[in-house]
Amino acid sequence: MKVIAEISRWAIPLLLLLIPVLAYLRKVPVYESFVAGAEEGFKTGVRILPFLIGMLVAIRVFVDSGALEILSHWLQPFFVLLGLDPNFVSIIPLAIMRPLSGSGALGVATQLINQHGPDSFIGRLASTLQGSTDTTFFVLTVYFGSVGIKKYRYALKLGLLADLVGLIISVWIVTKVFY
Repeated sequence: MKVIAEISRWAIPLLLLLIPVLAYLRKVPVYESFVAGAEEGFKTGVRILPFLIGMLVAIRVFVDSGALEILSHWLQPFFVLLGLDPNFVSIIPLAIMRPLSGSGALGVATQLINQHGPDSFIGRLASTLQGSTDTTFFVLTVYFGSVGIKKYRYALKLGLLADLVGLIISVWIVTKVFY
């Protein structure tokens, strides 16, 4: 166990040392390559900024307008149909927020864990759901927007389907393992 802890502790510093040394030994212009990469990264950051701001504003409006609570209330029968105990419907805001925003979902998950406890069914379900799905709308908005993809085709449908499957499997696993 101590060996794994030491490897974990030194892995990133060694990689940060090893990669430039190997590049230098292969006659790669290390500093110039770094500067070119940083310049491209800055351009990408500037290019995605409007998409990011638009997404964050839309999420804030969605939450602050009360639409999250209304949608959560409307979805309660569906979640009960999925097998979620009616006493545990407090997970619905996290299930809705997770495809929208990672930081927003983390805030909801933190609130649920603080309210119900980390070893409660809700705490475990929130943690499992947090790690089993991705921020579909964020990915589509920022990543697709940064490379100029305007038509998402099936990416939105498949992303939301993956989020739904992640939710169903999270409920199933936590129910089977902890409930």
